Amino acid sequence: MPEFKQAAGAPYSLTLRPGHEELLQLDWAQPLLRWDSPFLVERPAGLSRHLVRFVEIAELTYALKELPLMPARRDYEVLRLLEERGASAVRPVGLAIRPEGDPTAEGAAILVTRFADAAVPYRHVFASGDPRLVRSRLVDALAGLLVELHLYGCFWGDCSLSNVLYRQDGATLETILVDAETATIRPFLSDGGRNEDIGIMVENVGAEMADLAASEGRSLDEADFELGEEVAVSYRALWQEVSGQESIPDDQRYRIADRVRRLNELGFEVDEIELEPHPSREHVHLKVRVGDRNWHANRLRELTGLEASENQAKQLLADLQYWEMLLGPALPGDRALRAARWRMEVYGPWVIRLAERFRGRDPVQAYCDLLTHRYYLSVAAGHDVGTELAFEDWTARR
Repeated sequence: MPEFKQAAGAPYSLTLRPGHEELLQLDWAQPLLRWDSPFLVERPAGLSRHLVRFVEIAELTYALKELPLMPARRDYEVLRLLEERGASAVRPVGLAIRPEGDPTAEGAAILVTRFADAAVPYRHVFASGDPRLVRSRLVDALAGLLVELHLYGCFWGDCSLSNVLYRQDGATLETILVDAETATIRPFLSDGGRNEDIGIMVENVGAEMADLAASEGRSLDEADFELGEEVAVSYRALWQEVSGQESIPDDQRYRIADRVRRLNELGFEVDEIELEPHPSREHVHLKVRVGDRNWHANRLRELTGLEASENQAKQLLADLQYWEMLLGPALPGDRALRAARWRMEVYGPWVIRLAERFRGRDPVQAYCDLLTHRYYLSVAAGHDVGTELAFEDWTARR
């Protein structure tokens, strides 16, 4: 990683990762609040204890957070480690340090990260649709993020709704960690460490629900204080699925494949399967080691060459399977050829059509939204309505 530093006695030093040299032209010597740059832009931002501003330069958008030196260094270093592990976190780009002055002051450093395109704070999520559906998706998404981080040995230390950005991912939500200044990466995270993290999350989410109720003119009695506890319940169930040991009777070894399929359905790659026969030879102890939570995205890439987020990929693979079922014997036997035809004859034309119809919107997510609308319309009609009719109904409602 190249490191760009000013000469001795200069008001700042700047570390930048490759590919972001355009940021050198910004005035890092000035406090962030005083910046008056044509590159400054507005983006959705949640509540933060630190000043956060955004710049768009060379067609890339960056988030700049001003904070004291030590938490800035930790934030940058933990985000680098999470990136190496493929975790769901913003990507660190650089760190500006002002060597003179108080290192504990807010203006001691500026952390630079890539802005997560199309991602929004939690208040935007709650305002975006049916509160019950949004709530359910948020519970599962935040629990999934915590499990993912804990599998990587990450103790967050300040998990809250505000320290996460949310992005539509197929019919679900993708969660992206944006604040790691209290986090640490350990070789192994103990049960005590995990439980401490969950306790912090429950307390923080409760406070945020109280703030949300107050901002909407509701009393504290109407605040959703159960949300954090429900995230904890979802987390514990998912953690047991991905890390729990299971006893399998010797004549039921098919359950090993069932366990792998369940984990794949949840998005987890299975790296290792450990079997330890019991001395009685009547059963075996099964333990699995999971890897990245990108199983569907990896399968979609292998089959079609398409890049999509995990739950988008899950919907697209289901659409491929739906199309294969419709055409049946008319398709070639080789699945790679079938996948290529689906991409050329179904996915490609629809994505082009949606990109033209909804300019500025992610066409892959638009296609996933159309598939979701087709599903609910078909359920209501009692039969498969088809994508074209679903598109006509969907666009008429917008």
